[in-house]
Amino acid sequence: MTYGQVAARLGAPRSARAVGGAMRRCPDDVPWHRVVNAKGEVSYSPSRNGGDAVQQRLLEAEGVEFDDRNRFNLQRFRWPEDIL
Repeated sequence: MTYGQVAARLGAPRSARAVGGAMRRCPDDVPWHRVVNAKGEVSYSPSRNGGDAVQQRLLEAEGVEFDDRNRFNLQRFRWPEDIL
């Protein structure tokens, strides 16, 4: 899912950034690594203390394929809107 999809499901469609902040505080048993930005990328930031690289590795382990720009096909791998 994208941060925006999560925000929309929570009834706050303009709160994607707040979702990102909340995801940084998730316990380990929550699949936080499956929430990505709307560009089909892992959001990279020094404040994530390497969590961005971990996120990409976890997604790759699940079969998500990244290109040479560290992007993946969001249409293929994003959670379908109709399932939400």
